Amino acid sequence: MAVLTTCIGAYPKPDYVPMRDWFQVEQGLTDTSGTVTRLANQVSDSEDAETEALYRRATEAAVTDQVSCGVDIPTDGEQRRENYIHYHCRHLTGFDFANLTKRTVRDGAYTTELPTIRGKIEPKGDHFLDRDYEVAQGFTDRPVKITVPGPTTIMDTCADVHYKDGRALAFDLADALNFEIRALAEAGCKFIQVDEPLFARNVERALDYGVECLDRCFDGVPADVTRVMHMCCGYPGQLDDEEYHKADPSCYFRLAEAVDRSSVNQISIEDAHRYNDLLLLERFQNSTVIFGSIAIAQSRVETVEEVSARLEAALEHIDGDRLMAAPDCGLAMLGRDLAMTKLQVMCEAAQSV
Repeated sequence: MAVLTTCIGAYPKPDYVPMRDWFQVEQGLTDTSGTVTRLANQVSDSEDAETEALYRRATEAAVTDQVSCGVDIPTDGEQRRENYIHYHCRHLTGFDFANLTKRTVRDGAYTTELPTIRGKIEPKGDHFLDRDYEVAQGFTDRPVKITVPGPTTIMDTCADVHYKDGRALAFDLADALNFEIRALAEAGCKFIQVDEPLFARNVERALDYGVECLDRCFDGVPADVTRVMHMCCGYPGQLDDEEYHKADPSCYFRLAEAVDRSSVNQISIEDAHRYNDLLLLERFQNSTVIFGSIAIAQSRVETVEEVSARLEAALEHIDGDRLMAAPDCGLAMLGRDLAMTKLQVMCEAAQSV
């Protein structure tokens, strides 16, 4: 039986999309230069019919590309999002996108100006991800996965001047995310993913209350919905930046058993950028592991043989029905042609195992 494949979230945006990423893909290169906060400050969710048509067109292209490459569980490609975190924050109370605060984030990886939390975090009242799901699902008969930023990752991508209590903030975020996740499930979405790369950056926080908040995010979600969590080690602001400060992959050994005991069904980890000690997979006794099989910030294209060999090596440590293949993280940095080439390699390798 072939190894199933999925994507993690973001997919390259076509030039006609009015929402640009926090980095701009330009001939394979990217530039952060504050784009994330400028976009978060400028965008609005009230779009005219012409703009909405462009988002739908881009979503169709992202879903169709993934399916044409052989991906079993595609995502919506996050075509409406300036980034996967602040897109959600704009739909919650308490966030100030006009008066930004400078912070060093991601365990010292970079410094930038970020939205500021100045009040209680709650949903504004209207669901929005169910719309994103229904649009994307309309373009394929394969199940579409929708992603949501996790509480501790949101905390590290904003500045808090209101709560000044990490645990209290995390649980209010989890409750607000649960509001949206339940709506997704009610709309028919069967694969819902919470992104928590900050678990890898701050293991102590993850073990203290992060995993508990992860469970809170999925509270009340029906049993037929697959609960997914993603924890990569981070990615740079430009392609082929080998000096970027990533989280230590040994963090996975410290996190594995706690996350495996949680309510999630699938756990996504990166492996392509930097190989793990595959004894790690034996720590996951209950969960399916979504195994990062292609690098998302390297222009070099992996070969089918090396990806399939790595998957076969992984199968020496985990049951075949509990292994899936995916990119390490989102694909937006690669540009469409390179992203599709890498996905085709991944899917061919997964079929051959």
